Amino acid sequence: MPKLTVSIDNVIVKEVQLTQERYTLGRRPYNDIVLDNLAVSGEHAAITLQNGEVWIEDLDSTNGTFLNGQPIKRQLFTPGSAVLIGKCQLKLHANPEDEALQHPHNAPAAPPGHPPRGPRVQVLSGAATGRTMELTKVVTRVGKPGVSVASITRRPDGFVLTMIEGTHAPIVNGAPLAGAPARLKNHDQIDLGGVRLEFIDD
Repeated sequence: MPKLTVSIDNVIVKEVQLTQERYTLGRRPYNDIVLDNLAVSGEHAAITLQNGEVWIEDLDSTNGTFLNGQPIKRQLFTPGSAVLIGKCQLKLHANPEDEALQHPHNAPAAPPGHPPRGPRVQVLSGAATGRTMELTKVVTRVGKPGVSVASITRRPDGFVLTMIEGTHAPIVNGAPLAGAPARLKNHDQIDLGGVRLEFIDD
């Protein structure tokens, strides 16, 4: 069953299992999926499911609907594609059970036979066990919105982990993260919202 995630400023704010044939998206509260952003029209776009395919359609919105950076009228919405409506980014996931770790910029898995190199985090528990995310950005957000979200920030002298939001503080090597950022060392283990990660920097 496909799942839609909506993120604003790189933080997932909404998840929707696509179980019905048509959804309207917009700022008005009567829409199936409400997008709370002033750049979104009252009734902005629609998502339809047809013969196992997902389609995204612009409903003559003021600011347009963009698929992978290109304005569209009606287009096939495939897993891995990104739709931008106002400041809301929509992503389609074909296998929700593989997305236990909610991360707005899921890094592609390394090809078979080509293990990833460089700074990265690997998922050690949950449905996404074995998934690796390379730390290619200056700031990478990880975690589950509403539970525990943290950032891993690249600095000239290494990487640090900082709590951003949530009710559960990240735990590094068994010690809860205090107010100050924690410097990460190779093979440090991070517990974040019920998911265990390993920081690798080799």
